[in-house]
Amino acid sequence: MIHYFKNDISEIELPQQFTYPFRYTPHALSRMAAEEVRNYLQTRQEWQEELQQGKMFGVLVVRTTEKAIGYLAAFSGNLAGSNHHSFFVPPVYDLLNPDGYFKEEEEQISLINQELKEIEASAYSSKAYLKKMEALHQEEQAAIEKQKQLMKEAQQRRNELRATGTLTEEELAALIKESQTEKTRLKRIKNAWKDYIDYQKKQFNPWLDRIKELREERKQRSAALQQWIFEQFRMLNAHGEEKNLYTIFDELLEQLPPAGAGECAAPKLLQYYPACKHKCEPILGFMLQGLDVEPNPLLTPNTDASQLETIYEDEYLLVVNKPAGMLSVPGKNGQASVQSLLRKRYPEARGQLTVHRLDMDTSGLLLIAKNEETNALLQEQFEKRQVKKRYIALLDGDITSHNKEGYIRLPLRPDYDNSPLQLVDFQHGKNAVTRYEILGLQTLTIEGKEHHCTRIAYYPESGRTHQLR
Repeated sequence: MIHYFKNDISEIELPQQFTYPFRYTPHALSRMAAEEVRNYLQTRQEWQEELQQGKMFGVLVVRTTEKAIGYLAAFSGNLAGSNHHSFFVPPVYDLLNPDGYFKEEEEQISLINQELKEIEASAYSSKAYLKKMEALHQEEQAAIEKQKQLMKEAQQRRNELRATGTLTEEELAALIKESQTEKTRLKRIKNAWKDYIDYQKKQFNPWLDRIKELREERKQRSAALQQWIFEQFRMLNAHGEEKNLYTIFDELLEQLPPAGAGECAAPKLLQYYPACKHKCEPILGFMLQGLDVEPNPLLTPNTDASQLETIYEDEYLLVVNKPAGMLSVPGKNGQASVQSLLRKRYPEARGQLTVHRLDMDTSGLLLIAKNEETNALLQEQFEKRQVKKRYIALLDGDITSHNKEGYIRLPLRPDYDNSPLQLVDFQHGKNAVTRYEILGLQTLTIEGKEHHCTRIAYYPESGRTHQLR
């Protein structure tokens, strides 16, 4: 199960702590292991079509009791219709076991789905029912409106006759009787249509009741099966403790685990890493207990006030150069920030100091207002897009041969599975527009190797979260 590196790794220093799994730069050994997994996958021709659709893989660098360094590999979900492949760690629980409870219940749910599909394809489907009722109600309304129009025309004729003043008492009584007869006819038309529609509904009722019954049974079976699945995924931690997924999510979040939890690569690797926060964060939060894990970098921001350089200052405002790793405003846990540091520096300042924000990892210029009036005026300029913003970034690789400038237009929305990240969604996303300008090539030395990067300027024309990323 353990794979040993094909290349010499004796000169690569091991990390002192277990990597924090949700925000990190991959270690050199992790990169090497991932490359070896990639090379292995290229040899499996029978998997290529499935791999082209997208598949998540993970590696975990390990050291044996004999001090040998190697790695474990895993995939999320199943691969080629199976949970078991000799190159990868096995699942925490095998849902594809043909003799298991899961397969039996899945078959029952499939039979329900098949019956629902057959009914919905018949003349008594819920869709056919709605279409039939809509047509009948339209016919009913047309018949009623026709009778009302006849009654209106007759009423107008009677009014004209009465206006002549020449009608006898018998003729006037006949007009009244005619009006009553027309009202009775309208009532009969309404009752006839009601009875006919009720009759048509009764033809559908057994099928609609069956659809409702099947859907309720499917809902109950699916919920019971999902809970049973969660209880089968029994996770371990370094203390030797064991908890199932249902208990882990209930104790931490007081909610059910999302579908697919426990089948991701990261929990598989730890049971026998970035990992997705939505499914893996609660699980790994338990499984990493007992290990020496790196601290969450989001909870350890840069709070060195000496690094907060002042670029410009007058009696109304100042401009500071926020370093990467420093929060713009205090975090959820009360961490120090540009605002809290400047509050100490300028105790007489009134109101909100920061006019806008930069992400913790982003360095750059921040406008600071020393009083409420200045803050309001500056914020108004931001809202009216009178303030021009420019961001400088380094992109991996040489793209200087591409268009020197242009626009990036993509609709973005929050990635609810990996908050606070965003993703492109052409159906539900909000339009994000960024103008870019390629500035030139730059060479960086990373881990002793030179990397070509492209220096680029971004000019955001919309204010979507993380649109420059």
